[in-house]
Amino acid sequence: MTTDTDSSQASAGSTALSNAEQEDRRIGRQLRDLRKSRQMTLSQLAKRVGKSVGYLSQVERGVSSLPIGVLQTLSDALGVRVSWFFQPGGSESAMEQETIVRADQRRAMNLSAIGAREELLSPRLSGQLILIMTRLQPGGSGGETPRERRGEEAGYVESGQLELTIGEQVFQLNPGDSFSLTGDKPHWIRNPGETETRIVWVMTGVEY
Repeated sequence: MTTDTDSSQASAGSTALSNAEQEDRRIGRQLRDLRKSRQMTLSQLAKRVGKSVGYLSQVERGVSSLPIGVLQTLSDALGVRVSWFFQPGGSESAMEQETIVRADQRRAMNLSAIGAREELLSPRLSGQLILIMTRLQPGGSGGETPRERRGEEAGYVESGQLELTIGEQVFQLNPGDSFSLTGDKPHWIRNPGETETRIVWVMTGVEY
Protein backbone atom coordinates (compact mmCIF):
# COMPACT_ATOMS: atom_id res chain seq x y z
CA MET A 1 0.00 0.00 0.00
CA THR A 2 1.28 3.48 -0.87
CA THR A 3 0.98 6.07 1.89
CA ASP A 4 0.65 9.82 1.50
CA THR A 5 4.23 10.12 2.78
CA ASP A 6 5.49 7.71 0.13
CA SER A 7 3.64 9.65 -2.56
CA SER A 8 5.07 12.94 -1.33
CA GLN A 9 8.60 11.55 -1.30
CA ALA A 10 8.20 10.14 -4.80
CA SER A 11 6.81 13.44 -6.01
CA ALA A 12 9.67 15.36 -4.40
CA GLY A 13 12.22 13.02 -5.99
CA SER A 14 10.58 13.44 -9.37
CA THR A 15 10.58 17.22 -9.01
CA ALA A 16 14.23 17.24 -7.93
CA LEU A 17 15.18 15.18 -10.96
CA SER A 18 13.19 17.47 -13.22
CA ASN A 19 14.89 20.53 -11.75
CA ALA A 20 18.30 18.92 -12.21
CA GLU A 21 17.51 18.13 -15.83
CA GLN A 22 16.35 21.69 -16.42
CA GLU A 23 19.58 23.01 -14.92
CA ASP A 24 21.64 20.71 -17.17
CA ARG A 25 19.77 21.98 -20.22
CA ARG A 26 20.17 25.62 -19.17
CA ILE A 27 23.93 25.26 -18.67
CA GLY A 28 24.18 23.32 -21.93
CA ARG A 29 22.46 26.13 -23.85
CA GLN A 30 24.76 28.72 -22.30
CA LEU A 31 27.78 26.61 -23.16
CA ARG A 32 26.65 26.29 -26.78
CA ASP A 33 25.90 30.02 -27.07
CA LEU A 34 29.29 30.95 -25.60
CA ARG A 35 31.16 28.51 -27.84
CA LYS A 36 29.43 29.85 -30.94
CA SER A 37 30.10 33.43 -29.86
CA ARG A 38 33.79 32.50 -29.89
CA GLN A 39 33.32 31.12 -33.44
CA MET A 40 34.61 27.78 -32.16
CA THR A 41 33.48 24.37 -33.42
CA LEU A 42 32.70 21.45 -31.14
CA SER A 43 35.76 19.71 -32.51
CA GLN A 44 38.03 22.64 -31.64
CA LEU A 45 36.63 22.91 -28.12
CA ALA A 46 36.87 19.14 -27.60
CA LYS A 47 40.54 19.24 -28.56
CA ARG A 48 41.23 22.06 -26.11
CA VAL A 49 39.62 20.35 -23.14
CA GLY A 50 40.54 16.75 -23.95
CA LYS A 51 36.97 15.48 -24.33
CA SER A 52 35.16 13.79 -27.20
CA VAL A 53 32.92 15.69 -29.60
CA GLY A 54 30.10 13.30 -28.78
CA TYR A 55 30.35 14.00 -25.06
CA LEU A 56 30.37 17.78 -25.51
CA SER A 57 27.41 17.53 -27.89
CA GLN A 58 25.47 15.67 -25.20
CA VAL A 59 26.47 18.26 -22.60
CA GLU A 60 25.24 21.11 -24.81
CA ARG A 61 21.92 19.29 -25.24
CA GLY A 62 21.68 18.72 -21.49
CA VAL A 63 21.56 14.94 -21.75
CA SER A 64 24.92 14.18 -20.13
CA SER A 65 26.21 15.03 -16.67
CA LEU A 66 28.73 17.85 -16.31
CA PRO A 67 31.00 17.57 -13.25
CA ILE A 68 32.19 20.89 -11.84
CA GLY A 69 35.78 20.01 -12.74
CA VAL A 70 34.87 19.64 -16.42
CA LEU A 71 32.85 22.86 -16.29
CA GLN A 72 35.92 24.62 -14.88
CA THR A 73 38.04 23.30 -17.76
CA LEU A 74 35.43 24.42 -20.29
CA SER A 75 35.22 27.84 -18.63
CA ASP A 76 38.99 28.26 -18.87
CA ALA A 77 38.94 27.27 -22.55
CA LEU A 78 36.17 29.78 -23.30
CA GLY A 79 37.69 32.61 -21.27
CA VAL A 80 35.07 32.99 -18.54
CA ARG A 81 34.69 32.11 -14.88
CA VAL A 82 32.53 29.20 -13.79
CA SER A 83 30.11 31.75 -12.31
CA TRP A 84 29.20 32.73 -15.91
CA PHE A 85 26.94 29.68 -16.03
CA PHE A 86 25.15 30.36 -12.75
CA GLN A 87 22.78 33.25 -12.18
CA PRO A 88 22.82 34.61 -8.60
CA GLY A 89 19.64 34.37 -6.55
CA GLY A 90 17.66 31.67 -8.29
CA SER A 91 14.24 32.90 -7.11
CA GLU A 92 13.44 34.82 -10.31
CA SER A 93 10.56 33.74 -12.50
CA ALA A 94 11.24 32.20 -15.89
CA MET A 95 9.95 35.41 -17.49
CA GLU A 96 12.43 37.54 -15.54
CA GLN A 97 15.34 35.25 -16.38
CA GLU A 98 14.50 35.55 -20.08
CA THR A 99 14.02 39.33 -20.16
CA ILE A 100 15.81 41.12 -17.31
CA VAL A 101 19.43 41.36 -16.15
CA ARG A 102 19.90 42.90 -12.70
CA ALA A 103 22.93 45.14 -12.21
CA ASP A 104 24.42 42.79 -9.61
CA GLN A 105 23.79 39.68 -11.72
CA ARG A 106 25.66 40.48 -14.92
CA ARG A 107 27.81 37.73 -16.35
CA ALA A 108 31.32 38.97 -16.99
CA MET A 109 34.36 38.11 -19.06
CA ASN A 110 37.61 39.34 -17.55
CA LEU A 111 40.25 40.04 -20.18
CA SER A 112 43.00 41.08 -17.78
CA ALA A 113 45.75 40.58 -20.36
CA ILE A 114 44.47 43.58 -22.33
CA GLY A 115 43.07 45.57 -19.41
CA ALA A 116 39.43 44.98 -20.25
CA ARG A 117 36.29 43.55 -18.69
CA GLU A 118 33.11 42.83 -20.63
CA GLU A 119 29.70 42.40 -19.02
CA LEU A 120 26.68 40.87 -20.73
CA LEU A 121 23.71 43.25 -20.38
CA SER A 122 21.28 41.10 -22.35
CA PRO A 123 19.91 37.84 -20.89
CA ARG A 124 21.72 35.63 -23.40
CA LEU A 125 24.21 35.62 -26.26
CA SER A 126 21.96 33.78 -28.70
CA GLY A 127 19.41 36.55 -29.31
CA GLN A 128 19.23 38.75 -32.39
CA LEU A 129 20.15 41.76 -30.26
CA ILE A 130 23.12 41.70 -27.87
CA LEU A 131 24.01 44.33 -25.27
CA ILE A 132 27.53 44.46 -23.84
CA MET A 133 29.32 46.85 -21.50
CA THR A 134 33.08 47.13 -21.97
CA ARG A 135 35.21 48.52 -19.15
CA LEU A 136 38.70 49.56 -20.19
CA GLN A 137 41.33 50.31 -17.59
CA PRO A 138 43.80 53.15 -18.33
CA GLY A 139 45.89 51.93 -21.24
CA GLY A 140 43.55 48.98 -21.80
CA SER A 141 42.48 48.04 -25.30
CA GLY A 142 40.28 45.73 -27.35
CA GLY A 143 43.20 43.45 -28.16
CA GLU A 144 46.46 43.40 -30.05
CA THR A 145 44.86 43.57 -33.50
CA PRO A 146 41.76 45.27 -34.97
CA ARG A 147 38.59 43.22 -34.74
CA GLU A 148 36.04 42.65 -37.46
CA ARG A 149 32.58 41.19 -36.90
CA ARG A 150 29.77 40.33 -39.22
CA GLY A 151 26.62 42.36 -38.71
CA GLU A 152 26.30 45.82 -37.22
CA GLU A 153 27.27 47.30 -33.88
CA ALA A 154 27.03 50.67 -32.22
CA GLY A 155 28.68 52.04 -29.12
CA TYR A 156 27.97 54.75 -26.56
CA VAL A 157 30.75 56.16 -24.39
CA GLU A 158 29.27 56.29 -20.92
CA SER A 159 32.38 57.55 -19.14
CA GLY A 160 36.09 58.14 -19.67
CA GLN A 161 37.95 58.69 -22.92
CA LEU A 162 37.98 56.39 -25.92
CA GLU A 163 40.37 56.18 -28.84
CA LEU A 164 38.58 54.53 -31.77
CA THR A 165 40.60 53.44 -34.79
CA ILE A 166 38.71 52.57 -37.99
CA GLY A 167 41.01 51.58 -40.80
CA GLU A 168 43.69 54.28 -40.93
CA GLN A 169 41.63 56.92 -39.12
CA VAL A 170 41.83 57.59 -35.40
CA PHE A 171 39.02 59.31 -33.48
CA GLN A 172 39.01 60.64 -29.91
CA LEU A 173 35.65 60.20 -28.16
CA ASN A 174 34.38 61.62 -24.88
CA PRO A 175 31.46 60.80 -22.55
CA GLY A 176 28.17 61.11 -24.40
CA ASP A 177 29.69 60.42 -27.83
CA SER A 178 28.48 57.44 -29.85
CA PHE A 179 29.45 55.59 -33.01
CA SER A 180 28.19 52.96 -35.44
CA LEU A 181 30.12 50.25 -37.29
CA THR A 182 29.43 47.63 -39.94
CA GLY A 183 31.16 44.30 -40.43
CA ASP A 184 33.34 45.57 -43.26
CA LYS A 185 35.09 48.08 -41.00
CA PRO A 186 37.90 46.57 -38.89
CA HIS A 187 38.25 48.62 -35.74
CA TRP A 188 40.29 48.88 -32.56
CA ILE A 189 39.59 50.60 -29.25
CA ARG A 190 41.88 51.90 -26.52
CA ASN A 191 41.59 53.91 -23.33
CA PRO A 192 44.12 56.77 -23.58
CA GLY A 193 42.99 58.38 -20.33
CA GLU A 194 43.82 58.01 -16.65
CA THR A 195 40.41 56.74 -15.49
CA GLU A 196 38.23 53.78 -16.47
CA THR A 197 36.35 54.01 -19.77
CA ARG A 198 32.90 52.45 -20.10
CA ILE A 199 31.30 51.70 -23.45
CA VAL A 200 27.82 50.26 -23.96
CA TRP A 201 27.56 48.23 -27.18
CA VAL A 202 24.45 47.29 -29.13
CA MET A 203 25.05 44.48 -31.62
CA THR A 204 22.82 42.80 -34.15
CA GLY A 205 23.63 39.97 -36.52
CA VAL A 206 26.98 39.64 -34.76
CA GLU A 207 28.77 36.51 -33.58
CA TYR A 208 30.19 37.96 -30.40
